[in-house]
Amino acid sequence: MLDKLKALMDMQKKMQDVKKELDNIDFEVLSSDGLVKLTMNGSQELKQVKITVGLAGLEVNNLESSLKDAWNRAIKRSHELAALKMKDVTGFNLPGLT
Repeated sequence: MLDKLKALMDMQKKMQDVKKELDNIDFEVLSSDGLVKLTMNGSQELKQVKITVGLAGLEVNNLESSLKDAWNRAIKRSHELAALKMKDVTGFNLPGLT
């Protein structure tokens, strides 16, 4: 019983370490059309938004589409990072994180 409790506490500590690692991993994602660049960390906190072209002459629909595309790419990348870190801790892939 104590072995299981110790293993659970060790796993909890590893999970906290993974969270700290994800907090400190920053990555950039560019929208497919190159209009928007987002910087996000592994914990899905948006750090920066850059519009790579001047807004003059840019249609709102294009900008909205670019923002959505970049956001979705960033979220997907953060899930991939989390899955890799969790695989290191657990030794297997967790459903929903790949």
